[in-house]
Amino acid sequence: AGWYRRHGRPVSPNVITRQCDAIIHRGPDDSGEIIDGDFGFGMRRLSILDLAGGHQPMETVDGRYSIVCNGEIYNHQELRLPLAAAGYAFRTRSDIETVLAAFAVWGNDCWAELEGMFAVAVWDHLTRTLTLARDPMGIKPLYVSEQNGGLSFASEFKSLRTLPDHRFTIDDRAVHDFFSFGHVRRPRSIFGEVRTLDPAHYLTIGPSGAANVTGYWEPRFRRGEALTAEAWVDQMQSMLLGSTARHMQSDVPVGVFLSGGIDSSAVLAAARRATDLPIKAFTIGYPGAKIDETQAARTMASHVDAEHIVLPLEVDDATSVLPKVLSAFDEPFADMAAIPTWYASKLAAEHVKVVLCGEGGDELFAGYKRHRNAYLIERYRSIIGHGENLAKLIDRIPSLPSERFNYLRQKARRAGDFIALPDGYQQFFAATQISSRNLRRELYARDFWERHEGEDSFALLEQEYFPAGGTARSAIEEFLFADLTLNMPSAMLTRLDRASMAHSLEARVPFLSHKLVDWALTVPFDQKMKGSTGKLLLRRAVSSWLPSEILKRPKQGFQIPHARWFRGQFGEHGFPPQDRLSPARLDDPGRRLGGDGPPCPERGLAISPIPHSGDINAPFRPRPRPASPDLPGAGLFPPRR
Repeated sequence: AGWYRRHGRPVSPNVITRQCDAIIHRGPDDSGEIIDGDFGFGMRRLSILDLAGGHQPMETVDGRYSIVCNGEIYNHQELRLPLAAAGYAFRTRSDIETVLAAFAVWGNDCWAELEGMFAVAVWDHLTRTLTLARDPMGIKPLYVSEQNGGLSFASEFKSLRTLPDHRFTIDDRAVHDFFSFGHVRRPRSIFGEVRTLDPAHYLTIGPSGAANVTGYWEPRFRRGEALTAEAWVDQMQSMLLGSTARHMQSDVPVGVFLSGGIDSSAVLAAARRATDLPIKAFTIGYPGAKIDETQAARTMASHVDAEHIVLPLEVDDATSVLPKVLSAFDEPFADMAAIPTWYASKLAAEHVKVVLCGEGGDELFAGYKRHRNAYLIERYRSIIGHGENLAKLIDRIPSLPSERFNYLRQKARRAGDFIALPDGYQQFFAATQISSRNLRRELYARDFWERHEGEDSFALLEQEYFPAGGTARSAIEEFLFADLTLNMPSAMLTRLDRASMAHSLEARVPFLSHKLVDWALTVPFDQKMKGSTGKLLLRRAVSSWLPSEILKRPKQGFQIPHARWFRGQFGEHGFPPQDRLSPARLDDPGRRLGGDGPPCPERGLAISPIPHSGDINAPFRPRPRPASPDLPGAGLFPPRR
């Protein structure tokens, strides 16, 4: 965290201390600050490597550069060789000193050389220039706010909101993001004055002038080698084993999040092959629920001789911790998987400081149901056409007094709309939205609707995020690219970082090494999916590592037993009767989002004026699904697939 106030206005040490104290959960082991006139920054450290010598901020021998860094660099040892040859004299074993040396020797060319997860700030005492950098995939967060001629930055909002002379007002577009997708999408935040530094970018700002932001890497689809299926399997095994081994570098114990699915099981199996040390695997269970994966996870843990630790998650537990989960995110976040991720992190933090996770496997190797649907549509486009006729036919079918019939009718209508979309980017936006345009039209005040919903909203989103089209060679690759570069940092990695760091636990993601990503984007799609089977290459690569029952299990996703919980205490806690959705509430324009009236409750959240201090999640308490699929909002939070 830090503040470059500029223009000779001094930064008080107490200000930086308060910034760091606000995120003590991210680093309870050590702290440090540097003040240099109108600049100051500090660090809360979670000690993982070189426990004694890794204190931050860290300075070069000549005193020119100082650094703070949240994250880990997995290739730091190999980078030390050319840096030492260039004359840099290392004083510690810390990976952060390697980053400092790389910047001192190579300047901003260093960022593309780092394999890891990082949010970095480097201060040049000589030129009074601040440089911020974020890892290629956006695993570690970095928020930036430019106000009153200065620039402040932090890993979480909590630090920024301690600063004097800063204001934080709600960004309407970010609210629209939330209602559309369940989270705020990069580079926006819920506050108009705060943005994220995009993944694979660095920012520089000097004593005068504007900040400059530059990209240093981008994921690109490229044609790979002409390999046999067996050769692709060999490469997959080699890439996963190598990445996992590098991610296990640590001077403290490392564990694994284990769900019983292929991705986390593959990471556990690779971790077992990388070390002879005992490994602990952590699983969240749902006693009595159909989605409980405890037995599958137990089978996998036993298969690789890992110590398996299970925490049963009951509805009473989830209800009691819900305020803490919401507080960890600092802004509205509607992914219910945040609850088990938070609980799994709490469990793991009682035993280890570092966990390996399986995020990224689905996005790289086409593992979601939505990927299968998009692929099948593309494959059979010549037969099914472009969806217009299906949509028109369904529109002629009247609604009936049958919830099941109307649900199927709505589902078929959505399928027709999906088929009609022209490319994979727009299909991605359609597949990941949590509410329909019709529902948002009912919720939004007219002027709010007109500002944020165009006639062709998916096309507008495509133009915003993917104006150059990218390097994808097909619609399904466009879909995968959007999942990887937009949904991953905005939703999946946000969930993982906030839930884990709330418990001072470092979560590492072997699938998201940018080196593995570069390689995965050369793999032909027919090696990733065949028919309705996704992650084909990954399945083949780990088939000899995993029990057969793990490979045969249908994909479930990381979720909670929504229906059972919402019918009980969890629903009553999050959705008191006086707040429930009713047509009368929607018929009152003054109660709609963007209007001036009192709050308009909605399934999934309660809309109310958002406070500029205190708990930003207070107006967004979880709500259960309405009983009838005919009601607006039915199915607003479908299981992630």
